[in-house]
Amino acid sequence: MNILVVGGGGREHAITEAIARSKKETSIYAVMSKKNPGIARRCKDFLLEKETNVEQVVEFALSKQTYLAVIGPEAPLAEGLTDALQDAGIKVASPGKRVSQLEFDKAWARNFMKKNNITGCPLFDVFSDKESMESFIDKLGNVAIKPSGLTGGKGVKVMGDQLPDKQAAKEYAISILEKGSVVVEENLKGEEFTLQAFVDGKHLSFMPIVQDHKRAYENDLGPNTGGMGSYSDKGDILPFLTSEDVESSKRIMEDTVRALWKETGQEYKGTLYGQFMVTRDGPKVIEFNARFGDPEAMNVLPLLETDYVDVLVAMVDGTLDSLDVRFSNKATVCKYAVPSGYPENPTRDREVIVGDIGKALLFYSSVYDKDGKIYTTGSRAIAVVGIADFIEEAEKVAQNALENLSGDIYYRNDIGKDILIKRRIEHMKQLRS
Repeated sequence: MNILVVGGGGREHAITEAIARSKKETSIYAVMSKKNPGIARRCKDFLLEKETNVEQVVEFALSKQTYLAVIGPEAPLAEGLTDALQDAGIKVASPGKRVSQLEFDKAWARNFMKKNNITGCPLFDVFSDKESMESFIDKLGNVAIKPSGLTGGKGVKVMGDQLPDKQAAKEYAISILEKGSVVVEENLKGEEFTLQAFVDGKHLSFMPIVQDHKRAYENDLGPNTGGMGSYSDKGDILPFLTSEDVESSKRIMEDTVRALWKETGQEYKGTLYGQFMVTRDGPKVIEFNARFGDPEAMNVLPLLETDYVDVLVAMVDGTLDSLDVRFSNKATVCKYAVPSGYPENPTRDREVIVGDIGKALLFYSSVYDKDGKIYTTGSRAIAVVGIADFIEEAEKVAQNALENLSGDIYYRNDIGKDILIKRRIEHMKQLRS
């Protein structure tokens, strides 16, 4: 079975490693814009090309007699790569363009949720003119501002330390209007978490819940990033959540999959990512993504005990309900090493040396190799993952690995630390009371 992985980041490295663990006879091929050394090591062959160059990706897939493809990043989904590969007779375990609107068009996604009465939708409106938008910001008072299109996880700003007041919110929203429509919604108060699921069009198999850390600096300060790290706990739940929070979030995702079929006539097949905020009123949807999260993929895929190739085939064939999808009952902590100055003024082309990382797993992200050496590109460079019976133990494994990377890099020490998790627990206790 020839399998194509599209994408060259840390998420795609995790996907590739999961396929490589399969007991099936598989050959892995990849398309990536830069050579990821971890992915390249697992591949029989690869093409260095933009993942959004649909024609070239399809041509490469056909030349390698690809049976099944999985697409990691969001941009190729928005370009219709899934549909093009399917038209060429290749099975794809990633959603088509119509249902992927759930991620790449935030205005469409919010209106879709409202129209189909999906629980967990915050107060919002979509604007293309300045006056009515400013009036709505005044009405809500405390808002989140979102560009409608893809921003790599860095476009959303909320009132607080990012937008100090309503005037700052208005100015940011106006700057986005020049590029397209703007989603203005209530600024939800609570704790964020990620619930991901494998989907075959009708059935969902859920993964362990993860909490990502978007802010660049410790204590959740600084600008948003693609994600500085994340953790999961054994038992598929996080310490600040209740079982009802989890069940409510699962129902929202199940309702969303059914409504997508009704709305678009296209079945959602692939990984569905739900980013939630648990509030005093229960879980609210921050956004949906039409693929794995990065770094969240690196938390959950190493725990997957079921053969990932079987999962990919079941998603495509609509048979997830007959597959027992299991994950190890372990905790994980993922931490990213990024170039100094990231994300606002990152250094580039600096060598990173990997020392003894002990029991940790290592995933290459936005790096390149030259003459056998690894160099940074200006984006997130290398992720390390610790796996253990408890979060505290997993954090120590990940931290030890980070301390054995050398180069012009920065990382958050606090992700997965007990003091940060206790702060989350206390925050939710206060909100619920």
